[in-house]
Order: sequence, then C-alpha cells, then structure tokens
Amino acid sequence: MTKPRNYQTEAIIIKKTKLGEADRILTLYTPHLGKIQAVAKGVRRPRSRMSGHLELLTCSLISLARGKNIDTVTGTQTIESFIPLKSDLRRASYALYATELVNQFAADSVESYPLFQLLRDTLRQLCLTGNSDLLLRWFELHLLAEAGYRPQLESCVACHTPLRAVSNAFSPGAGGMVCPACHPGQPYSYPLSVEAQNVLLLLQNNEFGVASELEVSQGLSRQLEMTLRYYIRYLLEREIKSAGWLDTLRKQTDEFQIRPGTPAAPAKA
Repeated sequence: MTKPRNYQTEAIIIKKTKLGEADRILTLYTPHLGKIQAVAKGVRRPRSRMSGHLELLTCSLISLARGKNIDTVTGTQTIESFIPLKSDLRRASYALYATELVNQFAADSVESYPLFQLLRDTLRQLCLTGNSDLLLRWFELHLLAEAGYRPQLESCVACHTPLRAVSNAFSPGAGGMVCPACHPGQPYSYPLSVEAQNVLLLLQNNEFGVASELEVSQGLSRQLEMTLRYYIRYLLEREIKSAGWLDTLRKQTDEFQIRPGTPAAPAKA
C-alpha cells in the first residue's frame, strides 16, 4: 500500500543541524516511526512561526510531507516544552546527554514506543527531580535494555553462578559482572563495591520512583557513572560528546562554589 504523502507524528527533537542560510535538518524521535530526519525550511529566519515549536528538547506534534530523499516539516504545535530544561544549564546538559544517547543507539526508522516513552519520562523527571545523576543512571540502564545491551548484574557472565555480596567486577567486553574467580580472565574489568552493585540492580529492575529517594554519596555516584560510561563507550566505540560537557560543567561548579562563611584559601607563593 502506498503511504500517504502527508502525515503527522508526535516527536521529540533530539538534534538539529544548520542547512543553508535559513533551514535546519531535524532529527526526531517518534513513538511509532522511531528515529527520523526532516528538513524545516526557513525555520532560522527571525519571523519563522515554527521555530519555537522545533527547538531541541521539545515534544511537538509535527506535520510532514514525504520527499524523495528527506521529508519536509509543513506545520508543528508544541505538546510539551520542558521549560525547566531550557532555563537551567545543568538540567539542559543532562537532557542533551540523554538525547545524544538515544540518537547513537536508535536505528533509523525502527519503531520503539518503549524507548520514546523512556526518553519522554526522563525529560519530565529532569524537570522535577534534584537527583539528576541517579536519574541518568536509571535512564542509561533502561536505554541499554531497550537497545539489546542489558548488562548482566545478578550472575557471573563467565561461569554463570549467582553473585555473592562481595567486591565483584564489571567487564564491559563480557557485558556484565564477573565473580572474583573469573575476574583475572576478563581484561579491562574493574571491581565494584557491594553498594554500587546493589544500586545498579535496584535501578535496573524498578521504575525511577522506587529509586528516587535513595541518598547516594558523591563517591558512589561517581563509581556508578564511570561504570556505565565505560560500558557505553565500549559499545559505541566512541566517546559521548555531551559527557565531556557534563564533566566540564561539574568541574567548573566545584572550582567556583564557595561555601557560605568559609574564607577562601590563601594563594600559595
């Protein structure tokens, strides 16, 4: 059956690229078409009526006309604007990291409604929660599951025995945890604390609401972050650009944050 020339879809704008003097190519993640691209003509002009509805991190209802090589946006209306993400640099950096991961792991034009729902729920939660680091870990684990790379966290991937509550190791190449006996045979594996293993399991097997009240120390948070970052880097065979931005933002925050009532340290000669 021939597809109709004109169609509508809900979509989250996950990437935009300049085209010519006034156009943009948009990467859209949709509930029933997966990841698609479309050109928005004239959207960079100051008087464009569509520009505000086609910003990054916006969920919109988009009308499109099919083209020979790429479809064209003919109309759009905002559904959710996620305003807190656009007025707070830190929240924006987390959201852009999430959309970059979706863009990297999702194949073109492959439907995955659960992945669309995961991304939308994550953007909504980023607008509300103060526990954004833990939310990103939850998002990463569920994204990996949807993409077919769910890490094995409950038993050893090498000998398949259930893991004991000891310092087991994570092996990106093997796709999960290895017990102390199998650890030496897995290159580039690294130990994880029992606490980190428990938090990863909790995040993997539950909705975020169950884990949102967890209080995670800075050291544990960093351990969780680096574990999943190394695994994602192994799978993609590249660095995630927005992860570097997150690191820079965190470093700048740490450097310039001065606690009230604490005098600045004198400069060393």
